[in-house]
Amino acid sequence: MRATLTLDPRKYARLANRIVVKAIETEDEYDHMVAAVEHLMDKGEHRLSREESALLETMAILIQAYDDRHNPVPPVAPNQMLAYLMETSGRTARDLLPVFGTRGRVSEVLSGKRSISKEQAKKLASVFKVTVDLFI
Repeated sequence: MRATLTLDPRKYARLANRIVVKAIETEDEYDHMVAAVEHLMDKGEHRLSREESALLETMAILIQAYDDRHNPVPPVAPNQMLAYLMETSGRTARDLLPVFGTRGRVSEVLSGKRSISKEQAKKLASVFKVTVDLFI
């Protein structure tokens, strides 16, 4: 494993010791970790050393894990996600005709009266540049 390690372990350990990289258990630890991430991000992605980039990725994973445990995002219905993506991208029902075929179908999907098929979900994912899972 050591042959594939491209980081300097001493540099990484020095960085990690400044921040105390571990599972986040409290809101104070969370705030401290977020501040450390912001500090590294302010430096600029292209100006980070390999060790800093690796540490940033590790801290982001720890922050995400804490968020997932303490602030879970409720699931969103596919039709609501579609409506949100349309609104934020400035698309209209007319823009979705190639996916659904008719305005009636677009309307039925947006109102929740008709579900989104797997084929339609694939097309929507391509249109909005998102994962298919949002529509299934």
